[in-house]
Amino acid sequence: MTAADDPIDLLARALAQTAGLIDGIGAEQATHPTTCRSWDVTQLVSHLLFDLRQFTVRAKGGSPDWSQPFDRVEGDWLHAFEAGAEELVAAWREAGDLGGVIEAPGGGELPARFPVDQQIAEFAVHAWDVARSTGQSTAGLDHDVASASLAWGRGALRPEYRGSEEEHHAFGPEVAVDEDAPGYDRLVAFFGRDPQAG
Repeated sequence: MTAADDPIDLLARALAQTAGLIDGIGAEQATHPTTCRSWDVTQLVSHLLFDLRQFTVRAKGGSPDWSQPFDRVEGDWLHAFEAGAEELVAAWREAGDLGGVIEAPGGGELPARFPVDQQIAEFAVHAWDVARSTGQSTAGLDHDVASASLAWGRGALRPEYRGSEEEHHAFGPEVAVDEDAPGYDRLVAFFGRDPQAG
């Protein structure tokens, strides 16, 4: 079975590389700015921990409440992230067959694996954010994760989801990069980051 056939395996890989990057954050970098909206490093990691909890609710068949702001988390980020990642992967493993379809919000159908693919993309993009914001290399990031995330994004991210942070949009306009640019450059550019920015 390839990674494309087993989205949960790919999610586990996305989570593992994110954990490795969290482990590489220096204590002095906690308040450094990031590539992600107006967050500092602590807020970015806190957002990832919040994602883990919310995504686990989804994996268990519930409906996450995204209306509440996430708490700023201080302390042992790595242990908290690894524990949450393990719970999320276990919840998806227990969820059953992802080969069918599910009902989409507002009507219609989506592939049953759609929420997993969405979560892979979330952690792939934010892994790059963590790396870039803390001076860690992006060269070794998982290319299969990037490729799957970009494919999902191109099929799911509609133009109306893009705009400024002031307008409460999660994604900025797509940034133009060369078609032969590295996989993560193409991924983050699609999601509104400039991979060439200093």
